[in-house]
Amino acid sequence: MSTATRVPVRRRVRRTGTPTPTRRTRRRTDWWAVLMIAPATLGLAVLYLWPFLETFLKSFKGNALFGPSKFVGVQNYSNLISNDAFWHALRNSMLYTALVLLGVPLAVVLAALIEQVTRGRTIYQVLFFLPVVTLPVAIGMVWRLILNGDFGLLNWVLSRFGIPGEYWVADARFTIWAFAAVGIWMGLGINLIILGAGLQGISPELYEASALDGAGRARQFRSITVPLLSPTIFFVVILTVISALQMFDLVFIMLGSVNNTAIDGSKTIVYLFYEAAFVQFKQGYAAAIAVVLLMVIMAATAIQFRLQRKWVVDV
Repeated sequence: MSTATRVPVRRRVRRTGTPTPTRRTRRRTDWWAVLMIAPATLGLAVLYLWPFLETFLKSFKGNALFGPSKFVGVQNYSNLISNDAFWHALRNSMLYTALVLLGVPLAVVLAALIEQVTRGRTIYQVLFFLPVVTLPVAIGMVWRLILNGDFGLLNWVLSRFGIPGEYWVADARFTIWAFAAVGIWMGLGINLIILGAGLQGISPELYEASALDGAGRARQFRSITVPLLSPTIFFVVILTVISALQMFDLVFIMLGSVNNTAIDGSKTIVYLFYEAAFVQFKQGYAAAIAVVLLMVIMAATAIQFRLQRKWVVDV
């Protein structure tokens, strides 16, 4: 009997131009990726993460201008919560943020109007963007003169119409409203740029098709522009809330002298931090204010991300 011998069959393997990566090659590629992101990661760690950790640890220590600080636990936080000035400053910050958010719908309308301009569109964008590139100190000084209760331009204009003027930056009843008006004006430029970029992504065919169906400009704005622009609007709202809660320089410049009687009723939470850290030299207490402000910003951002599911349209 003859025994059949199996001969192994060689399969033809198609060769490609790209060799199969080995473990050494993959490992080398991973290390190159780590090296490429290392500068940015190191910069973020040094400039953001490490200062945050230092501030967080300092919030549990007492005041010490010279020498080591003493650990006091949560005493700084308990003093902060029991301080009426903190709650008043937090309320002012919240009110300012809510008022500044009114500028977002205004920016949406202006962006839509500028988008329809065929000639001179860049000029309008540059004019609105000028406050963004202007120093906040200069803006605060100019607006402090405009809103001056004795010889300000605003009261002079109101007097032409028989309307009595007010001490806009010297009366705590009006200061936050005055700050909000200036804040809306300052934020229009960057908001128009962002919203204008979002409008560029909306197809003109949608407007043409809706026009054929008889939709007017107002209906197109309500049914096409706003829904498709909602992701960009959400981004603008996030930036506006974060910047509004951190507002300090405008308040500091417009209130001016420490003799202003409206300072105590016009402080924001960042102004309270400045006063505790650089005037009263309560570093632990100021660090607690900074940590609480971070928690407020994180909570506000989380709430917005939670609510955006109900009004932001997925494009």
